[in-house]
Amino acid sequence: MTDTAKDDVYFELLMKALRVCRSYKPMFGKGRKGGLSLSQFQDLYQSDPFYSWFGLDSSLIYAARKAAGGITSVYRQIGIGSQWVFSQMLQDSLLLPAEDVSWKYQVPSTTGKHAHCLWMVELNWTK
Repeated sequence: MTDTAKDDVYFELLMKALRVCRSYKPMFGKGRKGGLSLSQFQDLYQSDPFYSWFGLDSSLIYAARKAAGGITSVYRQIGIGSQWVFSQMLQDSLLLPAEDVSWKYQVPSTTGKHAHCLWMVELNWTK
């Protein structure tokens, strides 16, 4: 594969991660349900006298939350895309198959389960 073709693959990996940000909606405490649209946000905040009285049901508040959360999402996706690119570069440079380049890190929790993080690379050099 030419260097230009590799660059295209790496760039597409980053863009694939960033495309997730297009559909970002602020969560407003509803994260497991996929966030709220503007109309859902206004319905929720207009039904609360406190929020409504202070004007927190405004579309500007929604836009500010969407922008702040959207930026956070962009940063997160840049990190994820960078992991994908680094993994692909290791595969290309060291001629390793995908299964030999894995991202693993486990943090034990108080419940006995493990949280899985994607920050460290572990290479299988046994082959």
